[in-house]
Amino acid sequence: MNQPQPPISPPPPVSLKQAFWYWLKLGFISFGGPAGQIAIMHQDLVENKRWISERRYLHALNYCMLLPGPEAQQLATYIGWLMHRSWGGIVAGGLFVLPSLLILIGLGWIYLAYGHLPAVAGVLYGIKPAVTAIVLFAAYRIGSRTLKNAWLWTMAALAFLAIFALHAPFPLIVLAAGLLGAVGGKLAPDYFNLGGGHGKSNRHFGPALIDDETPTPEHARFNAKKLAKLALIGLGLWGGALGWLCANYGWDGALTQMGWFFTKAALLTFGGAYAVLPYVYQGAVEHYHWLTATQMIDGLALGETTPGPLIMVVTFVGFVAGWSQVLFGGEHLFLAGAAAATVVTYFTFLPSFLFILSRRTVGGIHSQQFEIYRAIDRHYRRRGGCHSKSGGIFCVSRILAEGLWRRAG
Repeated sequence: MNQPQPPISPPPPVSLKQAFWYWLKLGFISFGGPAGQIAIMHQDLVENKRWISERRYLHALNYCMLLPGPEAQQLATYIGWLMHRSWGGIVAGGLFVLPSLLILIGLGWIYLAYGHLPAVAGVLYGIKPAVTAIVLFAAYRIGSRTLKNAWLWTMAALAFLAIFALHAPFPLIVLAAGLLGAVGGKLAPDYFNLGGGHGKSNRHFGPALIDDETPTPEHARFNAKKLAKLALIGLGLWGGALGWLCANYGWDGALTQMGWFFTKAALLTFGGAYAVLPYVYQGAVEHYHWLTATQMIDGLALGETTPGPLIMVVTFVGFVAGWSQVLFGGEHLFLAGAAAATVVTYFTFLPSFLFILSRRTVGGIHSQQFEIYRAIDRHYRRRGGCHSKSGGIFCVSRILAEGLWRRAG
């Protein structure tokens, strides 16, 4: 049977209003983690709507995978920005997160206000075994792809022991793994070569609004003044918000510490949410005591069942922290939880927006320039120790193990 021929003309231009409704819809259907979310956007934006070509889509994805933060949300932000400038990026990235924020605030309220009821507790008990199976399957799937030899398996095991038995700080584990991977890549490259990222594609679905030969839009070209201006705006958005919290609640106030802690967490999210969750666990559970290990597992369970990036589990962490700290008095527990959840989400995702909006540009890149980014991508992937997702997901097992142990006790 003959394959249908691709269209010969590009689709009509898309307004920001039309894009708004698509990004809003995506925010509610973006289940399945980054792989599922990237696949949904590919099917919609590359194959069906033809807003962007296959090659430009993969170029953007490769760039987003080099950055700390959730790559699917950053990819949506990037495409929105490329199509409709800064507001397009803000709308796309914001709507990717907003539905999950509201849903998790609602679930957090049900969890804390009614979690003692048998019906609600039963739902949570039913979800957690499924989430445990998901994490174990993810460990198997990612481990089978990235842990290609005994050296890498040993590094993953050592990372698990360091965080589980020695309670070593997570950033130190990542740094040590990166250094070992860099040395191993020099001395024994055959053992530390994990392969490349998303390569070139010859698939063609017809002319796209942003096609392979579409000139780079003016707003996406490098401009030192615009970059400096955006850096100042970003610093103001971060420093102004943190300064306001400090002025009103003090540096040691819970909301201020949440802003500072989740800023650091946002800059450690190389390798996805599974890689940074151990760091969040160490800080939120063991250092600040904002929530218990059991509540952290429950948050992971709820995060797996909602749309949006898995890192949105930090929203639940913030809600529980604000509620348990009684920030605004016993009569305003929901307000305290919602405020803390919003603060945590803001500081977690602000760097992602700044990274994308300050980019000048991968979308309309010349082949020589793009090969530089491809070389950087290959460099990261050849340093097996830097593939923090595979080690991090084993560290997440520690969260599950400890929480389940305490639940059993």
